[in-house]
Amino acid sequence: MRLIFHHMGRYRLPIALAVGIKLAGTLSELLLPYILEHIIDHVVPSGDLQLVLLWGGAMFLAAFVCRSLNVAANRRAVYNAHLISYDVRQALFEKTIRLTGPASDTLGLPSLISRMTSDSYNVQSAVQQLQSLCVRAPIMLVGGMIVSLLMDPVLAMILVIMLPILILLIFLISSRGIPMFTAVQQKLDTVVRIMRENITGIRVVKALSKEDHERERFAGANDAMTRRDIAAASVMALPGPLMQLFLNTGLTAVVLLGALRVNRGQTEPGVILAFLTYFNMIAMGVMGLSRIFTTLSKASASADRIAEVMAAETEASSPDGADSAPAEMADPLISFSHVDFSYGESSGETAGFVGEERERALCDISFSLRRGESLGIIGPTGCGKTTILNLLMGFYEADSGTVKVGGKDVKNWDRDPLRRLFGTVFQNDLLFHDTLRENIAFGRTLSEQEIRSAAEAAMAWDFIEALPKGLDHTAAIKGADLSGGQRQRILVARALAARPQILILDDSTSALDYRTDAEMRRRIAARSDTTTLIMIAQRVSSIMALDRIMVMDNGRIIGYGKHEELMRTCDAYREICEIQMGESVD
Repeated sequence: MRLIFHHMGRYRLPIALAVGIKLAGTLSELLLPYILEHIIDHVVPSGDLQLVLLWGGAMFLAAFVCRSLNVAANRRAVYNAHLISYDVRQALFEKTIRLTGPASDTLGLPSLISRMTSDSYNVQSAVQQLQSLCVRAPIMLVGGMIVSLLMDPVLAMILVIMLPILILLIFLISSRGIPMFTAVQQKLDTVVRIMRENITGIRVVKALSKEDHERERFAGANDAMTRRDIAAASVMALPGPLMQLFLNTGLTAVVLLGALRVNRGQTEPGVILAFLTYFNMIAMGVMGLSRIFTTLSKASASADRIAEVMAAETEASSPDGADSAPAEMADPLISFSHVDFSYGESSGETAGFVGEERERALCDISFSLRRGESLGIIGPTGCGKTTILNLLMGFYEADSGTVKVGGKDVKNWDRDPLRRLFGTVFQNDLLFHDTLRENIAFGRTLSEQEIRSAAEAAMAWDFIEALPKGLDHTAAIKGADLSGGQRQRILVARALAARPQILILDDSTSALDYRTDAEMRRRIAARSDTTTLIMIAQRVSSIMALDRIMVMDNGRIIGYGKHEELMRTCDAYREICEIQMGESVD
């Protein structure tokens, strides 16, 4: 809940205004039964019509002021709640995009989505009710009790006896509700994950005729979440009926005792009528407290989940005194020295790799690249090719060894200036639902000529120009209206557009035919002789002309050199060439 109060602190004055208006409206509402009692017991018996009209007008004015103030307060509360939920979502998004790779892996994408949507909505509801019900309910409860005690202490004792029981009931039930709502949100994460997987892979699901299988899988997750939600809601629904039972019992006692006291002349009929109204107000206050505890139980669980993200590790800036970017980049531009890495726990606990608790993704990786050189990486799926890029760009940190860019350890780079050195196309990279112009520029200030030049180098300009709107064509979500080869060429154009010092292409030409692939590589090479290129590929033809080729298997380098050298010295590389190209060495 500290997260909620922290964000509420930024809007002290608007919240104070809403609370003040609500307080005035509630106090004016408390006057209504008192005025009614005065009219019945004192004004009507006097027979003075003018006095009746005067007090009737006062009651009407109090009712009008009450409703007007309550409406105004509720509107302010809704507005303030939206402002605070906006800030929470914004802070959560900004935190999410700065999470380290391990932190992001631990939390998981579906969970991050549900925290930004469902959990932030629960926080919004709580903030709204904190400004309305949290003012009205206690005032109704306490104010009604005080006025009731002043009007008839004997009848008020019924409420004094019942109230602690009701409050204890609410507390005990709400204490059970918070962990139950946390479990509901965790089950929602699973529902979101399965939904996302099916929406993303809908074509695969349909192609394999697995709609029934996925429907059952989703139904299982949905049932599990629904059962948890019903269990939590059932527990939190108990206070309402139980309190209503106690309150109705108390109301019956008030009517019976009140009738007896009126019959004995110990109180006035108007007092009984006013007392019943105050009893209903007190009942509304207690019910309001029940609603508050239910909402706060949900919000507390959601706030804890949001706070977990806010406390997660983010990509750190460079240490004090370290330069964000060297004035001159040292050669070799890129160097790996005896690098080991495993996905999972923090590197500090596993640098020695005691036993075999975790499988290494990279083992003793060492190589270097000078400015303008090119490196091709090839090997079977899961051998660690993409992991090298993840370490190079600072998404993860090596367990041991050093990774340097421009002579500076990646750990000591600020992430933004480091990544501005790169132009990247990753596996399964995506196009945004925006124009092709914006997909290539991607928020950078680029001229029309720079965008066109990048598109031409990526062999994308011809098909872009053929589109009715050209660069202003709006791509469908994930570029679904473009072919695989067209998407890859747009992505390569995006990587080339800012003329990066280091160009990374991670299996980014797999959808291109051999001729287009070869022509693209020729144009990229002709575009700049100072750009350092790292290309991951499954096709030997895509990398055989590069300065160096790295052959990987099971996280290790098993071959390193030029094409001709590897054909003589690396059996695995020669086998790949023979399978793909029919090339062999005597």
